[in-house]
Amino acid sequence: MSRSSLIVLLALGATFAGFVLASNAERIRGDDSSVTPSAAAGTQTAELDWNEPYGEKGEQLVFIVDELEVTESGWNARIGIENLTKTGWELAPGATPEGSFGLQLFETKDKTELEERNRAGTLPAVRAATSYEPELPRILEPGAAWHGTISAHGPLLAGSFARVVFGTLVAVGKPPENLGEMVVWITDNAYELQP
Repeated sequence: MSRSSLIVLLALGATFAGFVLASNAERIRGDDSSVTPSAAAGTQTAELDWNEPYGEKGEQLVFIVDELEVTESGWNARIGIENLTKTGWELAPGATPEGSFGLQLFETKDKTELEERNRAGTLPAVRAATSYEPELPRILEPGAAWHGTISAHGPLLAGSFARVVFGTLVAVGKPPENLGEMVVWITDNAYELQP
């Protein structure tokens, strides 16, 4: 391709890009009624009482979500983990790069969406907790439990469905066969955030 042909193509590309940007600007200004505006969730408190065991009876981790509260400055959740296995689990947030305690926001409450996005590797980013009260133990010993509140600053999208993320839990020693060495739990239940 000659240099002059390349310049003509670049000029045409720039013109087209300018047209696309102008079209998008129309929608950004609100001229396109097909675009649904987004809004932050309002202050709200949801008593959830979720209790989700993982593993076979006698060798389970139990993930608990008692309450989710959205405040003017962020969110907090009262949660718990019970270790009903014979293995200790390291709970430090950020124990592995792909894990963190917090919230994930989904478009639906359908568990199929969670499973499909997990398989495809397209899970939403975790809204990571920045505060733990009381602090997580470094290791959750066999038969032990932790109950507390996790929280973070920042708005959440109204109309989205919040799931609580527990992770990463890393086995200390040999884990039960059905659990694996690392566990990141995203709740089966989801709560719709209200405007």
